[in-house]
Amino acid sequence: MTVVIHHNPDCSNSRNTLALIVAAGYAPVVVKYLETGWTRPQLLSLLAVADLTPRQVLRIRRTPAENLGLTADGVSDDTILDAMVANPVLVERPIVATPRGVRLCRPCESVLDILDTWPPGPFAKENGEVIIDADGNKVM
Repeated sequence: MTVVIHHNPDCSNSRNTLALIVAAGYAPVVVKYLETGWTRPQLLSLLAVADLTPRQVLRIRRTPAENLGLTADGVSDDTILDAMVANPVLVERPIVATPRGVRLCRPCESVLDILDTWPPGPFAKENGEVIIDADGNKVM
């Protein structure tokens, strides 16, 4: 199974998601989107498959989203998409694509919904929070 993660190594949620994928035995394609940027068709495709809107993946914290007026009511999806292409940091992370679907993996354990196999348990996030128990079950 091919797994692609649009990854920001400075984000703990993105690192935890990548760690889950690797621990499950996958060798993912890692796209450092802050370096490579986004194309409009790429974003439109990912959002369509994930059934998300540009506003739903708009990152507001530690981005210029508010200064650009993107959080105001009535801002169009086209305007938000244009801003995301111009400023890749405006896209929430990580976004993971597999043959089973595309997910914005927040929280990181949502990646488990689109993986065929999970890591053996127990598995914990960087902060020590257990998300897969010793029996291999997702902890709610």
